[in-house]
Amino acid sequence: MINIPCVIFAGGKSSRMGEDKSLLPFGSYSTLIEFQLNKFSKIFKTVYISCKDKNKFDFEARFIEDIKTSPIFAPTAGFVAVYENIEEDAFFAISVDTPFISELEINKILIMDSEKVDATIAKTKFSIHPICGIYHRSLKDKFSKMLEDDNHKLNLLLRSSDTVFVEFDDEKKFLNLNHPHEYQEALKLV
Repeated sequence: MINIPCVIFAGGKSSRMGEDKSLLPFGSYSTLIEFQLNKFSKIFKTVYISCKDKNKFDFEARFIEDIKTSPIFAPTAGFVAVYENIEEDAFFAISVDTPFISELEINKILIMDSEKVDATIAKTKFSIHPICGIYHRSLKDKFSKMLEDDNHKLNLLLRSSDTVFVEFDDEKKFLNLNHPHEYQEALKLV
């Protein structure tokens, strides 16, 4: 089991999906978030769910609510809340809507990570995947400043920090469920 905590980010608006994607059925689970929680609980010793309000979920878990941090629906609010609520110097961040990331990808990211960097992030030929990787506490102040400035561009933060980008070839592993057609495609693959 991996010692650093895993944080599943599930606090978005899901505006492109048209409904809360974390609550959509997935595989044999009644919700996508339960699918992700079950999977990552087998890989990491500690798993948290970052969200606006834990009351939308009808199961027990370790929740980090960011509503007190900011009313804005943006990952920056979640990151600031995570830094305020965990003691560890690093954590693995994963978005609720990337269900095909496996232990293989996670281990490759872990191997490339170092205490000397700010972040170690997955990258494929066509995209950087900012919510699939390891973030260090050295970024805490930058995230707070971003939130204060209403700046939510994670790629900009990563490019202006000491970030290791870990290359992956398989785009399907990083399929992101933002739109209904992507969700339908994922249901065929699960």
